[in-house]
Amino acid sequence: MKLWILRHGEAHSQARSDAERELTAQGRDEVLNSAAHLLGKPLTRIIASPYLRAQQTAQLVHQVLGLSEPVITANWLTPDSDPRTVLSQLEGYSAEDVLLVSHQPLVGSLVGGLVHGHYRNAQPMSTASLAELEGDFPLAGLMELRSMRHV
Repeated sequence: MKLWILRHGEAHSQARSDAERELTAQGRDEVLNSAAHLLGKPLTRIIASPYLRAQQTAQLVHQVLGLSEPVITANWLTPDSDPRTVLSQLEGYSAEDVLLVSHQPLVGSLVGGLVHGHYRNAQPMSTASLAELEGDFPLAGLMELRSMRHV
């Protein structure tokens, strides 16, 4: 399984709620830059947080890649989700090559857990950072970090 983890692009700091924060123009550019690095990859599915900035990020990537499968919205990909919950949800996608679009602190903890087997060494990820991991199963400590790209 190949797994890519993308943090959403830069978002406006003001909104009625954290979930309603939209991407800025710079955030859209960041996402498009990261999406360009996914061209030609064997990506089959995008799963995204329900938060607006993650949905916008996922849709931009979806458009760039021209995927036929729609973006899946997952409530288990919000900023404060438990990485163990994400791993248990990913078991159902272990036969696919998947892109997760989410937020800090989840994305950093998730990459750290998948690579190191624990969540104490979170991977630093700025807006639109893209991690590429590979392994037989999405289990803690069993995936290899192939690349880390920061915008």
